[in-house]
Amino acid sequence: MKKILITLSFLAFLSTLASAQTWNPAIPRDTSFTIYSNWQKWKKSYPDAKPAKVVIAENVQANYDVVYTTLKGTPYGDRDLHMDIFSPKQNGKYPAVLLVHGGAWATGSKANQAPIAAYLASKGYVAVAVEYQLVLEATYPAAVYNIKSAIRYLRANAEKLNIDPDKIAIGGSSAGGQLACLVGLTGDLEKFEGEQGNEGFSTSVQAIVDMDGVIDFMAPWSLKSERKPDSYDVRWLEGDFYQRPDRWKEASPIFWANEKMPPMLFLTSPHPRFTAGMNELTAMMDYWGIYHEKHTFDIKYHAFWLVEPWFDETVVYIEKFLDKVLKKEE
Repeated sequence: MKKILITLSFLAFLSTLASAQTWNPAIPRDTSFTIYSNWQKWKKSYPDAKPAKVVIAENVQANYDVVYTTLKGTPYGDRDLHMDIFSPKQNGKYPAVLLVHGGAWATGSKANQAPIAAYLASKGYVAVAVEYQLVLEATYPAAVYNIKSAIRYLRANAEKLNIDPDKIAIGGSSAGGQLACLVGLTGDLEKFEGEQGNEGFSTSVQAIVDMDGVIDFMAPWSLKSERKPDSYDVRWLEGDFYQRPDRWKEASPIFWANEKMPPMLFLTSPHPRFTAGMNELTAMMDYWGIYHEKHTFDIKYHAFWLVEPWFDETVVYIEKFLDKVLKKEE
């Protein structure tokens, strides 16, 4: 067991080193939010909690820092965007899930979704942790265009990646949950597509997983929170609600919901501001007869998906939901 843990730690080190080597130092970034820093912040309140780890099962292959698109002519030159792909080793045709990390649209990295991705890969999914442009580099809607491009990449390379192109889900946590919902509810809408590679492939998804991500920026639970000029959502949307009501509405996933939307899984903390608009959206889904699940963790801890023991519950909820929605014909 000790040898396995050392090997996994060494692999994680190599992954970090590879990421550092592919990163352009001219691009500003905030690296303050990690699995470890999140655990450090909360370990006094939850002394039994442990940071989630990336466990690569014997049946899983991990490919780090795969370039899914190159942005031409950015202020920092040509900009590669990367994804980490965790997939079953055995040849086949597997459902895929694209995972979007949190960090208030300003910090965090795809490494924060790697523990979930590695677990889902061991259960028969091609699970992908995606990099996207954060607010120090680009404001809304750049991240949306990035993630849409990542979905198109998966479909364009479905055969090579052993992906069933008709069974692709998207999931995200916190800010990544908001992005996953917005991307998931605007599949193939030209306004949100961007032009970042593999045009002509669909960006529609067949399931959405939201881990404590805002559904409606204009819902009471969202607007009642105090905002300052340097608040994360104000920076990302380039103004507060009164300055940019157009953006606050446009970036709210609930306004793009419709009777053809995919099934959704909501995993939430007891902090209602993080999932503002969820109850209204699920009421709409009930009216339309669209399947959804909601599970709330009984801890006053926002990033529950990054720490044990709640990580274990998180991945099981996701696995069972995706099995029900994407593997129902099997």
